[in-house]
Amino acid sequence: MSRETVRTAMKLLIEENRAYTIQGSGSFFNKSSALKEHTQEKKGKTQIGFITQGHDYNTSSNLVRGIKQALNKDSVELKIFMTDNKLSNERKCLESCSTGFDGLIVDGVKASILNPNLDSYARIDQKNIRLIFFNNYYMGTPYHKVIIDDARCADELIRRLRERGHRHIAGIFMYDNYQGQEKYNGFMRSLIKYDCVFKDEYVKWCVSDESYDKKNFPKTLWKFLKGLPKVSAVVCCNYMILNMMMEIFSDKGIAVPEDYSIVCFDYSGSDWEERNITASIHPGFEMGVRVGQNILKMVADPDYRNHDYSYTFPPYIHDGGTIKDIGNH
Repeated sequence: MSRETVRTAMKLLIEENRAYTIQGSGSFFNKSSALKEHTQEKKGKTQIGFITQGHDYNTSSNLVRGIKQALNKDSVELKIFMTDNKLSNERKCLESCSTGFDGLIVDGVKASILNPNLDSYARIDQKNIRLIFFNNYYMGTPYHKVIIDDARCADELIRRLRERGHRHIAGIFMYDNYQGQEKYNGFMRSLIKYDCVFKDEYVKWCVSDESYDKKNFPKTLWKFLKGLPKVSAVVCCNYMILNMMMEIFSDKGIAVPEDYSIVCFDYSGSDWEERNITASIHPGFEMGVRVGQNILKMVADPDYRNHDYSYTFPPYIHDGGTIKDIGNH
C-alpha cells in the first residue's frame, strides 16, 4: 500500500473507534471496541461492501459519512475495502466480497484500461449481489453508476478562463482512469468551443501511481509547464494535482493568479471557500448518500436489472480568486 492509503486507512479506523493513537507511542488496535462489535448480534443484517481506492482521504471520508447517513445501522452492516488503485488488490477485495454480501459500492481501478477483473465482477453479478459504481466505472459493463458530469465541469471551467482573456491553457490529466479521460474530452471540446489555442503539447498525461511520488513528480510537472512560455492558466484534473501545483508555485516563488491562473476538477477538501480556488466541488457526502440509498433500493428490488439506479451529478463551481483577468491577450 502507498503511504497515503495507509494514512487514509488509519484515519478511517480511528473514526470508527477501531484504533487510537497515543502521542509519542504510536497507533494501536482498539481491542475492547472490536470485541464488543464482534459479539453484537448481526444475524439478518444487510451486508454492504464499500470498495474504494483510498488515496484521497477527504473524498473517502465524506463518502463513508454519506453512505452511513443513508444506511440504517441497526439493519445494515458496512464493510470497507481499499484497493490502493491496484488491480491485484481489487481482485483480492472482490474475492473477499464474493460471498455473504448483498451489495457492493465500488470505485473502479484504472478504469480506462482493459481490466482483468471483469470476470470477478461478472461472477459476483451472477450471484445477484448488487453492484453500483461511483466516480470511476468500466465502460461496456451493465452496472449502475453514480458519477459527475465531467464534460459540463470542463465547459464551466474553460468558459471562466476564456471570459478573463485566457487562450493558452494547459491541462494535467490521468489517463488510466475513466474520469480523467472524460475530463480531458470535455477540456478539449471546450477549448475549441471557446476559441482557445488547441495544441497537443498543452496537455500533460499522467499515470495515477506517478502522482503519489511527491519527490520526483513535481519536477516532471514543473518541466512540463516551464516549457510552455505562452501558457497563462492551468487546469488540474483533481485535488491532489492542484495541491501539488500550488506547492510547486510556492517553492518557485510564483504567485497565483498574478503569474499563473489555476482551476481544478473535483475539489474534495472542506476548505474551498477559505482557499478561494475556482474549482468544481466534489459532492462526496451527497454522492455517498445517493449510492447508499440506491444500493438499498437495488437490494430490495428483485427486478433491479431492469430499473435505472444510475445518477449524474451536475457540476457545482465555486468562483474563487485564482483566475487573473488578462483582457484580450
